[in-house]
Order: sequence, then structure tokens, then C-alpha cells
Amino acid sequence: MLRALAEQGYTEPTPIQAQAIPVVLAGRDLLGAAQTGTGKTAGFTLPLLQKLAAQANASYSPARHPVRALILVPTRELAAQVQESVRAYGRHVKLRSIAIYGGVGINPQIAELNRGVDIVVATPGRLLDHVQSRTIDLRQVEVLVLDEADRMLDMGFIPAIRRILALLPARRQNLLFSATFPDEIRKLAASFMRDPATVEVARRNLPVELISQLVHPVSHDRKRELLAHLVKTGDWEQVLVFTRTKHGANRLAQSLERDGIEADAIHGNKSQGARTRALKRFKDNELRVLVATDIAARGLDIEALPHVVNYDLPHVPEDYVHRIGRTGRAGASGQAVSLVCGEDRPLLAAIERLTNRRIEQRIVAGFEPGQSFHAPARPPESRGHRRQGRGQQGVAQPQQGNGGNHRQRDRQRRRDEPHATAHGQRSGQQPQRPQPQQPAQARQHPARSHGQPAPQQFPALFGTFGRKAS
Repeated sequence: MLRALAEQGYTEPTPIQAQAIPVVLAGRDLLGAAQTGTGKTAGFTLPLLQKLAAQANASYSPARHPVRALILVPTRELAAQVQESVRAYGRHVKLRSIAIYGGVGINPQIAELNRGVDIVVATPGRLLDHVQSRTIDLRQVEVLVLDEADRMLDMGFIPAIRRILALLPARRQNLLFSATFPDEIRKLAASFMRDPATVEVARRNLPVELISQLVHPVSHDRKRELLAHLVKTGDWEQVLVFTRTKHGANRLAQSLERDGIEADAIHGNKSQGARTRALKRFKDNELRVLVATDIAARGLDIEALPHVVNYDLPHVPEDYVHRIGRTGRAGASGQAVSLVCGEDRPLLAAIERLTNRRIEQRIVAGFEPGQSFHAPARPPESRGHRRQGRGQQGVAQPQQGNGGNHRQRDRQRRRDEPHATAHGQRSGQQPQRPQPQQPAQARQHPARSHGQPAPQQFPALFGTFGRKAS
């Protein structure tokens, strides 16, 4: 595994990895909190692979490859991304893995499960489809990972997760990772975790410092023109654009194509094949602009993505942090631009309250907003506000009367994204100046912050794993 890390160019663990890996290797349950883009996935996949490697084998018998680790994630894109990490880090370990999610045919998944797999990365809905069809056996699971638990809460997956928990062995290791810890997540964790260690490496709800944030005030009907202008005049080569609805994503991608800008859209109405092809073209720089809905906010990992644009501001301010977290990853700098019209101002105010900073506003010549931009605006509805205390240090304390907020957010997401299965799966501070990106061969994953002590090297975390015995 250390060989695989060296091949990936990673030499030092990130803060979340340095703290989480020893806990996981010690066999303790873990509650982990970290900003997006901090290397959280490697924080659990690396020790998970080491723990399972002791019994890895090259046998072709399915009986020799029971499901020993289950990783639950909220979206298809995140499932594919996590499995890609499992394969990359475990390429020299004889462990089999599979990603199972909706939006694609179930038969190829059944065939692969029948051949035996050690690690399953799954979305809750499709996993329950397999359980109902008796095509997966979870009775030998040794490690359970819940990734992006707060996102699964928002998408209504908690009942499905409770059903899955009932199918697992009582004696197992549990790892739960979440950007925030609302009351419901704390209750869920308390129901199945045993004396978990808590790891939190940064304040939640704050964007990565290397992300430069900027607001361009503009009239609503000129947003598309301004976006095309910014892409062309700024010579932007790779831009991830967020819209609020799937239909808006389609319209914007088509309009940009008519403007001579290569663009495509991904959202819940697209087949998984179409989404995968569009994402691959974007990563390969064949697409200049990829337009996405919030279904992709936590599932996309694009190395050195330079630009994220909020074409529509999200109703839920925490989603802004997750959106712009697609850039500024792995120690690289990035720019997040928001196109804000008059009716968006309450949403912008909610974002600034959450992140505790005023975002610089800059009018682009020729795209000055009309008088309506400065007209009194209605305050945002309750769906734009989450419970108080979510952005504080440490795990949030219980709050009362907050169930309605989650129901409102869930209704909003239902309007924006369709279900993929019958089980409810759906698809103060001035802006920082971008810093030069490190060469890939010397990069860390990601680079540590200034003033932070140098972390251990990966071999120190993993002991003698991967070394020949003397």
C-alpha cells in the first residue's frame, strides 16, 4: 500500500489522515469531521485496506471473498469516487471491491457480487434492492463506514440506514464521517457506535482558505451573458457551474454551446452512463464548462479545478461551502465566483452569516445590475437557515424544534432532483489571493496550513505494513 501511495505522489498525511488512521488501525469506532477537500476519503480507505489485507487472497472462490467492509455514501458520483480511491490505494493488495448504485442496470452488479467481493461501496437505496433480491450477504461485515452522513440525512436516507444496520453483525468497527453533526446524526451515532473517538481538524462550514471568493452583481436575465463573457475573456479552461434545478442546468449548457463554449450538464435526470461520460470529458479537458446541480456538490473530485461558479445561489447556505469546495483541493488554489441578482441577496446574506465573512462584490463593466438589485428584498425562507451552532467548534449541542428544517430541505431537494430508487435514493476576512500550485510530483494531499507542525510520513503511521521482514 505504501508503494501505491508513492505511485500517487503522496508523501505526507493530511491532518484528518494523521489523526484518523491510528484510531482506525487500533480498532476503535470513530466520528470524523473535516472540511471538504481535506483527504478524508484516504483517512478511512487506507487503514481499512491495511486491516483487511491480512486475510486477502487470490482465490477465485466467492466463499473466500465475503463482504468484510461496507462503505455507505449518498450519491452515485461519490460511490464511484470512493471505489476509485479503494482501487488506487489497494492496487497491490489482493482485495476485491465494487461500487453499487442506482441509475444503472442491476444485473452486472449481481454478477460481480456472485464472484465474491471484499469491499462494497454503496448508496443505501440500491443496497437495499440487493438485500431484497438476496444477492448480497452482509453477515460477515467487519467494518462499516458512513461517509457524508449529514448529506444522507438531508436526502432522507436515515430510515434506510437503520434498516441496513439491523442486517449487520453486532460486533464490528464503525466509522462515521460528516461535515456537520446535527442532532439527528448524533442520535444515529449513539444508537450503534461504541465509545467512539472524535476527530475534528478544522472549523466546520468554513471554506478552504486557498479559495478566492467573489460576487458579481448582475440582472437575472443577463447572468448567462455574463458567464459566457467571463469564460471567454478570462480564458477559463475548466469551469464547474452550479444551477439550482436540472432543467436550468440543461438550458444553460445548451445556451453556452450556442455561444461557442463546449458545455454539458449532469443531474439526476441524466442516465449514469451520460453523467459518467460528461464527467470524463470534463476531467480530460474536452469540455470547457460542466453544469451541475447540487447532486454533484459532494461527489465530484477534479484535481486542480480552477473555477467554480454559482450561477444560482443555493437555498441551503451550507451547500455553498460544499459547492466551492470542489476547487482549492489538495493544496491548490481556486476561485469561486457567484452571479447574484436582486432576488439572490437574502441567500447571499445567509451565506455570509454562516461563513462569518463579507464576500467581495465587483461589478463587471457592461453588466451593471438595474435598480431592482438594490430594492428591498424579502428575507430568505426558513429552508435557507439551519439550526444555530452548526458552525461552532466541536460537535453541535442538541437543539430543539429543528425537525421542520430538515423536512423543508428535503422537499426542496425533491423538487430539484428525482429519486433514483424506491427506497428514497436521489440522485470578516478579505478573499485570499490564489497561491501558485505545487508541482504534482511534490504535492501533498493536501498541503498543510502555514504554522502547522510537519506531520508524520505515511510509513510512520502504518508501521511495518508493506515492508519486508528483516
